Amino acid sequence: MDPVIIVGAGPVGLTLALALARQEVPSVVLDEGPGKDEPRPARTVVLREDTAALVERLTGVALGEHGVRWAGWRLLRRKQVMSEVVFDEASPAAPLHIAQHVLTHALRAAIDDQPLVKVVVDSRLDSIEQERSGITAHTRGAQGTWWRGSYLVGCDGTRSTVRKLQDIRFPGRTAVERHAVAALRAELPWEGQALLHRTLPWRQSGPSAGEVIARPLPDGVWRLDWLLPPGKELVTPEILVARIRETLAGWTGGSTPAYDLLDTGVHTVHHRLARRWRVGRVFLAGDAAHLLGAFGTQGLDEGLRDADNLAWKLAVAWHRGPHEALLDSYQAERRAVVAARLRAADQVLPVLRGGGGLRHIVPGAARGHDGLLTDGHLGRGTLGAPGTYADSPLAPPPLEAEIPVDTPPGAPVTDVRVTAEDGSFVQLRDRLGRGALLVVLIAPGTGVWERKHWVSAGVMPRLAAAVTALPHPAELLVAESYPGAPAHSVLLVRPDGHLVTALSGVRPADLYAAAEAALGGAVKQEAEAGSGAR
Repeated sequence: MDPVIIVGAGPVGLTLALALARQEVPSVVLDEGPGKDEPRPARTVVLREDTAALVERLTGVALGEHGVRWAGWRLLRRKQVMSEVVFDEASPAAPLHIAQHVLTHALRAAIDDQPLVKVVVDSRLDSIEQERSGITAHTRGAQGTWWRGSYLVGCDGTRSTVRKLQDIRFPGRTAVERHAVAALRAELPWEGQALLHRTLPWRQSGPSAGEVIARPLPDGVWRLDWLLPPGKELVTPEILVARIRETLAGWTGGSTPAYDLLDTGVHTVHHRLARRWRVGRVFLAGDAAHLLGAFGTQGLDEGLRDADNLAWKLAVAWHRGPHEALLDSYQAERRAVVAARLRAADQVLPVLRGGGGLRHIVPGAARGHDGLLTDGHLGRGTLGAPGTYADSPLAPPPLEAEIPVDTPPGAPVTDVRVTAEDGSFVQLRDRLGRGALLVVLIAPGTGVWERKHWVSAGVMPRLAAAVTALPHPAELLVAESYPGAPAHSVLLVRPDGHLVTALSGVRPADLYAAAEAALGGAVKQEAEAGSGAR
C-alpha cells in the first residue's frame, strides 16, 4: 500500500510521521524548506505532561534535559503575590518549556534513524488529485515530481496550501492579542519558576500598565512576553529595550541588572478554526486546522494531540482496510475539543482584559480573574486542560458492567506502573501508540510476584481469552492499582491513551462491544468507503 503523504515538516508533521512509523506505516514528508531550522530562542513552546511524554516516546530524548519543567508558578499584581503554585511529586506534573527549534531537532534526529519515513526537502506542494484507491500530490522545486499516497495530511501551518487546495474555509478572529517577546540571559529572583505579573507598578495605570510573563529556559535564559495594548503599535528595538530595562529593574528593585539579549520578536495571537478537517483522503492538523494561543503557547500542544489522535486511526485504515467511521471521528473529536477551547477563550478574554464586567461573572473579581489566567497557563480548567472525547462517536453504548473510575470515559488515562506481557514493569504510557488497544486488569498484589505465578490463576485465563477474541489487536497489562478503580476491574484504553471504558470484572461481551465501538462500530467494508467527511 502507498505511504501516507505529510505536507509540512514542522513539529506536528514530524511527530505524525514518527507516530505512524511506530505503527509500521510508511510516510513521505514534503518539506518546503531546506530541512533544518534556524535557532530562535524567543520562539518557544509549552508542552503539557502527556504531550511531552508523546514526543519522548517517539524520539527517545529526555526533553527535560533540553528544556525546563517549571519548579513553580506565581502571579503578581503590582507588588503583591496573588497566587503561587509549587510543582513537586505530590502535585500534577509541571509544564515543559522548550525552544521550538530544539524540539524540532530532536524529531528530525529520530527520523534520520527511521527507515519508514522519507523527508523530501525543497518540495512545495501545488496540486492534489484524489480517487477511490489513493491520492496523488505534485510538488515543484528541486525535488518537483508526482507523489502517490494512501492518504495526505496537511501539517503546513497557518497559510496551509493543502487547506486552500481543498477550498476549506478558515474563519475566526485576527490579532486577538499581540505580545512583544524577548529571549535574554539574566539572573531573576524566581529561579526555575514561571511568573505572570499584572498591573505593573512601574508603569502608569490604564491599558498601558499591561502585564508581562516570564518563563525560564535552560542556562539562565528567560522568555519574556509583554502584552501590548490594542491597536497596531509599532514595536521598535528602542521600545523593546526600554521595556526590558524597566522590567528587570522593577523586578530586582534597583538599577537594571546585566543581561544578554539573545532574540526578539512580536507574537500575534489569532483564533481561527477550519470548517472541515477531512475531505476524503485529505486531513488537516496543527496550525493548518486551528490557531489559538492566548494563554501561553497552546497551539503546538494541541497540534501534537491532533497527530496522536490521527496516527492510530490512519494506521488501522492502512493495515486493515477502510474504516470510514473511525477516520471521520478524527474531525469529530479534535475539532470539538479545539472549538470548545476557542469559545472559552473568546468569552473570557474580553472580561479579563476589560475588567468592567468581571464582578458580574466571577465572584471575587480580581482574584477570579487571576485564577482564570493561571488555569489557562498551567493547563487546567476550561481554558487549559486537555480536552476529553466524552461525546465521541467512538464512545461505546451503555454497558451493563461499566463502572466509574477517576478518569472519565474519553479522557487521557493516568500514567501508572503496569506489568507487560513479557513480565517487565513499565509505565502505561510506554505502551501507547503501538497500534494496539490496551486492556488493563487491576489486580492488587501482583506487583510483588513474578508474572509466571499469577498469569494462569484467577481471572487471568478468561481475560486473556477475551482479549485474544477482540476485533483488533490488543495488549493485556496488569496494574497494582488505578485511581478510583476497584480490584479486578478492567480498563480498555485506546492507542492514543484515552479511556474507552472501565468494567467490573471480566465481561467478554461488554469488552468486545466497547472495542468494536472504539474502532468506529461494526467493522465492515463500507460501500461508501473513501467518500469521507464532506
